[in-house]
Amino acid sequence: MDKILEIANSPLMWLFSILVIIIVITQAVIFIRLVRKNAAAIDMTRVEVNKALRTGVISALGPSLGIIIIAVSLITVIGAPLTLMRIGIIGSAAYELTAAGIGAKAFGVELGKEGYNLQAFTTAVWAMCLGGLGWLLSTTLFTKSLGKAQKKIAAKNTKIMALVSTAAMLGAFDFTAGQITTSVSNSMVVIISAITMAILMMIAEKRNAGWLKEWALGITLVVGMSFGYVTTIF
Repeated sequence: MDKILEIANSPLMWLFSILVIIIVITQAVIFIRLVRKNAAAIDMTRVEVNKALRTGVISALGPSLGIIIIAVSLITVIGAPLTLMRIGIIGSAAYELTAAGIGAKAFGVELGKEGYNLQAFTTAVWAMCLGGLGWLLSTTLFTKSLGKAQKKIAAKNTKIMALVSTAAMLGAFDFTAGQITTSVSNSMVVIISAITMAILMMIAEKRNAGWLKEWALGITLVVGMSFGYVTTIF
């Protein structure tokens, strides 16, 4: 295991990982600059742009807490550079951990357990990279055509487009469907989180508290994770 981590944390691995992260940061900076440059074309004020950016940053804080917890587990088996690179691109720490485990099992061992050698490590890394490749390729190949399809559907019936968009969002982000039935603890976490979000949004609407809407997702995630941790103690 020491030999694996020595290679996984080598300067060359750090170099490749940092290059990838630089690309991601550069993309974010370019998008922000484009938003600021073209905001006036859609009647967005500078205040609205800053508010949207601030909301995005705050909303990202909650999910980042969960990612950090899983990232610590990943670092111990695939090293810090690869963990940074994979989560920096895909962002789904749960997927990366699962993919690494599948890769190790394909080699015939458990991730980080006895028999986990350099070949098993390589298999796990390939499983992570190839498994996430589909998302990147589909985005590259189909984003433009999907945009055209969206315009055609919206031109005929805006309500249908709204339903399609909502269904797509639920399908992409509703990870609770597969977890809510696995245990009473998971079910309670989902229920408590939903109630917390509903209460926060009602308070925000009643008191016209825009800042609370921005923080609602982060607060809900912290409450949900805290409640989940408490249920594991008993």
